[in-house]
Amino acid sequence: MNICITPSFLSGRVEIPASKSCAHRALICAALAQGISVISGVSMSKDIEATIGAMTALGADFKINENRIIVTGITEAPEKADINCNESGSTLRFIMPVAAALGTESTFIGRGRLPQRPVDIYKRELSKNGAEFLALEMPYIIRGNLKGGIYNIEGDVSSQFVTGLLFALPLLAEDSEIVLTSCLESRPYVDITIDIMRHFGIKIQEIQNGFHIKGNQKYIPHDEQVEGDYSQAAFFYTANALGADIELENLNENSVQGDKRIIEIIGQACHDGKIGSFRADCSDIPDLVPILTVLGAFGSGESVIYNAKRLKIKESNRLEASASLINSLGGDIEVTDDGLIIRPVQYMHGGEVDSFGDHRIVMAAAIAASAVNSSVIIRGAEAAEKSYPNFFKDYTQLGGKINVINLE
Repeated sequence: MNICITPSFLSGRVEIPASKSCAHRALICAALAQGISVISGVSMSKDIEATIGAMTALGADFKINENRIIVTGITEAPEKADINCNESGSTLRFIMPVAAALGTESTFIGRGRLPQRPVDIYKRELSKNGAEFLALEMPYIIRGNLKGGIYNIEGDVSSQFVTGLLFALPLLAEDSEIVLTSCLESRPYVDITIDIMRHFGIKIQEIQNGFHIKGNQKYIPHDEQVEGDYSQAAFFYTANALGADIELENLNENSVQGDKRIIEIIGQACHDGKIGSFRADCSDIPDLVPILTVLGAFGSGESVIYNAKRLKIKESNRLEASASLINSLGGDIEVTDDGLIIRPVQYMHGGEVDSFGDHRIVMAAAIAASAVNSSVIIRGAEAAEKSYPNFFKDYTQLGGKINVINLE
């Protein structure tokens, strides 16, 4: 789907969808608990559907009633399972060790850039501890029974590997340790994991350079209300910085979500209603990078994003895609080895933006389009459905002007 957005003033109220990160984790924990749990407030998206499908293949049952999901946990895992992760890296990396812990021979498939996203850490560490990769490229096939032990994990590749192991290791008979061999980036996502697991009765002990996980733990059924998603709220917070008047609802002020830092960064950059500049270490907040480039592009000074090298292996190369977005609209942005340098320009004009199939690029482009001088065309705007299916519905209700167009 290709769309044309005419610049407009955005105002009104928007209910921020539930945190995708929290929903993934709550649904997995509920599926691993022997009994019935109710997960409320879930905002359905393609990624969440992938996780539900994965845990269904492993023996859980999900009954969906709007944003309320009744989960009956796994009582007996199947011998074999086919698991379609679609484009969800979270689903792939969270479920791989869980399937191995359950002893289910599992085939993992996916599409888009997912087959290129690395799982080398699992190939090495799961294979050392009882599991076996029968195929080293997607479709991956894993069989065997995961065992407790020492898991050496690089913390600067993706926190998703740590989260996947945290889900799986309490199920094993033996105790285990996750030893971080480098600094853990995106630490707030691991904090979310540990917090939600605690709600389901699982205890994780943090130790020097890692985590100790006792074996023979049981997930306990629990009813969980999923809080609003600060990574999605960031688009509307930034719209406000650009001049919109949007009231954001459904956010937990005490959230441990790392992307809550968008409030702090905007506070540092904006003074007296004007955007200046900022420096942002994005090692813990990679999902904010596309919308931060929009914030910086409208600033009066040079802004710098750094420690974001891992964005090269997301749904797109998000450093290159974010730069392309801004430069297509008249901005001046340079890609560095680990981030971006955003230089001020006299004004941002309209233009044509390629989504690169990335939901966050689409939504960042839409926010930029509300504040430029002429219309913006976004190619592949349907990518927003991956995490926020109602984004354009909410955008138009706030006053956004969108037309679907045909492009050759």
